[in-house]
Amino acid sequence: MYHRLQEVYQYRQMLKSMVLTDLRTRYKGSVLGFLWTFINPLLMLVIYSVVFSSIMRMNIENYPMFLFVAILPWIFFSTSVQNSAGVVLRNNSLVKKIYFPREILPISVVIGGIINYLFGLCIMIPACLLFGVHMTAAVAIFPVLLIIHAFITLGICFIISALNVYFRDLEHIISFLLQFAFYLTPIIFSVAYVPAKFQYLYKINPLSFIIESYRDIFFFGVLPQLDKLFMYGVVSIIVLAGGWSIYHILQRRFAEEI
Repeated sequence: MYHRLQEVYQYRQMLKSMVLTDLRTRYKGSVLGFLWTFINPLLMLVIYSVVFSSIMRMNIENYPMFLFVAILPWIFFSTSVQNSAGVVLRNNSLVKKIYFPREILPISVVIGGIINYLFGLCIMIPACLLFGVHMTAAVAIFPVLLIIHAFITLGICFIISALNVYFRDLEHIISFLLQFAFYLTPIIFSVAYVPAKFQYLYKINPLSFIIESYRDIFFFGVLPQLDKLFMYGVVSIIVLAGGWSIYHILQRRFAEEI
């Protein structure tokens, strides 16, 4: 794996080019263009805020911001996984014609997702301050949390992008699975609202801890549980290493399969 990391680093200019190309073409031809990076989470925020605070009477103070700090990391995860599913097939001409470390493909997707997430924070943080959310020194833990989040996301993206080359229907199945996962992650509500008999479903979901931790540092102004943060840090490394290993094995026949 260390050798592969070195090789990816040697092709960093190609990686950079892929990320920038994806960011430029994602909204190509759209009137609003790159503004959709900000509009998408804002639209989700408005819809869920109206539905859950007004119609379903979600009794949470400052609910729009409670929701906003969770929606952004979810969008990062879900769009990265969704986009990674077809990333090898979309770049089939490169895969067939030239040599480069194939790991660059899903890595570029996740880096693009991180960039969009950071742009989203440029809207979220001022909005939180405007709505009276008090930011504390707990936000200093954000880089650690983002790395854990990115490692888990990348590990999953490695697996999904490789399997989709052999099983093309997976790209469509992923959309359904992400919708299911959305409700198994405490985004629109806190885990405290979940009936006790179902809470284990949220506790075994690594994204639950990650989303709740983002909410802790940005909304509640407290540190997440540091012992769990360390544990999920280890989990994220295992997921990344496992995903990378699976991808490395399956990528050997990419050119033949596509």
